[in-house]
Amino acid sequence: LLLVFTFIFGTGAAFIAPAWQAIVPKLVPREELSSAIALNSMGINISRAIGPALAGFLIVGAGLASPFLVNALSVVGIVAALWWWSSERTTSTLPPEHIGGAIRAGLRYAVYSGPLKATLVRAAAFFLFASAFWAMLPLIAREVLSGGATLYGILLTSVGAGAVVGAFLLPTIKKRLGADSLVAAGTVGTATVLLIMATVGNQVIAVAATALAGLSWIAVLSSLNVSAQTSLPDWVRARGLSIFLTVFFGSMSLGSLLWGQVASIWTIPVALIIAAVGALALIPLTWRTRLGQGEALDLTPSMHWPEPVLATDAAPDGPVMIQVTYQVAAPNHQAFQSLMPALANSRRQGVGYRWGLMNDAADPERFVETWWEASWLDHQRHHVRVTKDSRKLQERIKALQSASTEPIVRHFVMPTALGF
Repeated sequence: LLLVFTFIFGTGAAFIAPAWQAIVPKLVPREELSSAIALNSMGINISRAIGPALAGFLIVGAGLASPFLVNALSVVGIVAALWWWSSERTTSTLPPEHIGGAIRAGLRYAVYSGPLKATLVRAAAFFLFASAFWAMLPLIAREVLSGGATLYGILLTSVGAGAVVGAFLLPTIKKRLGADSLVAAGTVGTATVLLIMATVGNQVIAVAATALAGLSWIAVLSSLNVSAQTSLPDWVRARGLSIFLTVFFGSMSLGSLLWGQVASIWTIPVALIIAAVGALALIPLTWRTRLGQGEALDLTPSMHWPEPVLATDAAPDGPVMIQVTYQVAAPNHQAFQSLMPALANSRRQGVGYRWGLMNDAADPERFVETWWEASWLDHQRHHVRVTKDSRKLQERIKALQSASTEPIVRHFVMPTALGF
């Protein structure tokens, strides 16, 4: 029964977390995003510091069920606050996406977004091994440190206090180190804590080590979260963050199972040492996967594509093929072709597929780019999702055109007489 309710609780959190995090960029300017995310994490860790102590008082005074009742009542307050507060809504003339198509669009964006994929790789590399700390902490308190529930509460409080201190120090440290070095430092800090827990059986030292764990945790989590946030435009932000959180919780869950098995086969200290060594080993292996790539991008909508021309008022059924013809002089061929992979990714992020580039056999200066989209409505959505960064790329490609020529865009739809 406990496992079932824990599963339901986790499922509810999975619905809440992406939407909750997607709100943050709407509340603060872009330059304040890092601090806002750290502040949000600090609130969570203050709760982690205060919660165990508050729960202890409630259990002593009112019984074991009382913390759960208070927590349930607190959710009512959150619902009331959300009912009262409404975020800025963007008006759109297009109908909302169906759930299946929306999920596919989010997954497609993640597959073709280099900045987001880099963040996911670094997240998996850290959380898989850092999960050993969270999975083993109750056992460390009882088995390694010969303590009980009180010691476990103190360790959690120390983690929260370390995270709060880290939130205040984070902006200064990040300016000096940058996101990649900060995550590396946080990983080294976490590995150090795991090694201390494995080799030193002193409760006082363990409490100090968990403070370092909290500081390291918020440094890594905040940096990864900022990297994920800045790699996502508004239209796919919650979906992209749900993928990031899936990697986060998936790595933590897989790691918890793994380190529990290792501890069962050998010992808790052995599991902690292996996790620490693994975390350190992945720092150089993932170093080329850079964080914060999206911070230099402008992912706001450019709205520079003109409305496509339709011969009839009714939207066509079936897929759409888009064809763009370029006239590029021979000296510019190499530069033109070097930009096309980035353009292909841009088309695919906007739910395009079957992208291709062909050269006219009769006219070597003529190139034809084609891609497909699932429906006319999808293509209309693509129009409003093209980013300012993509516009800059298209302008660079346009500048390589032969004098006094413009790319020619055509749209092709399925003939209705074919019946498919």
